[in-house]
Amino acid sequence: MVRLQLDPFLSELTTMFEQTTEKGSVWVTLKHSCDKSAVQINKMKSAGKVPEYKCLVRATDGKKNISTLVGTKDHQRFQASYATILKARMTSLKKREKKDKRKATDTDKKQGVSKKRAATSKP
Repeated sequence: MVRLQLDPFLSELTTMFEQTTEKGSVWVTLKHSCDKSAVQINKMKSAGKVPEYKCLVRATDGKKNISTLVGTKDHQRFQASYATILKARMTSLKKREKKDKRKATDTDKKQGVSKKRAATSKP
């Protein structure tokens, strides 16, 4: 797995989504992580220091794996960029136009009445 900085990660993620538009999937996972070993965390806690936790973001398309660590300072910027990428690439999830139920039932009733008239008027 390749660990990238924030901006290269977002550009690679965009590339993954582009490559899988016709066929395939992209899996993105987010995980709470410290990026230090358990021994280092225990030493920091015993010394009175609080370890800095970050968000580990992993993405894969089945062939290529990438990851990045997002700190608290970069969280807002990453979240905005990630949301923009998802909105641009998730075209199949766009809302479709819904027909008004009352209008649909009224037109169905009118069509049913006209069909009955046509059936009874035939010799």
